[in-house]
Amino acid sequence: MSVKNRRAARILALQALYELDVTRHPVGTVIAGRAEDAPLEPELETFARTLITGVQENRKKLDNVIQQSAPEWPLEQVAIVDRNILRIAIYEWAVLKETPVKVAINEAVEIAKDFGSESASRFINGVLGTLAAKETELFAVLSK
Repeated sequence: MSVKNRRAARILALQALYELDVTRHPVGTVIAGRAEDAPLEPELETFARTLITGVQENRKKLDNVIQQSAPEWPLEQVAIVDRNILRIAIYEWAVLKETPVKVAINEAVEIAKDFGSESASRFINGVLGTLAAKETELFAVLSK
């Protein structure tokens, strides 16, 4: 599974999480709709589903971690896209623990360049860099 293909799965997850944040659509309906709009290989669709459901299940913990890492930015003031890019990256590297931190940060920054605001990539890089420096503490918080 190539990086480019995994990026497509991350983008699908981002789009689904955005929709879940702005609507009351059921998770299953959103995932099915996104998968239909942008079909992926089964393995990648499974990865996207894992990201979506994992972020949803761990959302409170992820949001607390983001808020502690960027206290000058109340979470409700962080753009929905940026917030979800951060959630995906943190979940992927600190909860799933199957993606190296540098890869998770790089992917988040690249996706932010395509989907976030003009300064999103710098903001996301800064928050994730702060978290990477506190990786042990982060793992402890997220494993509770």
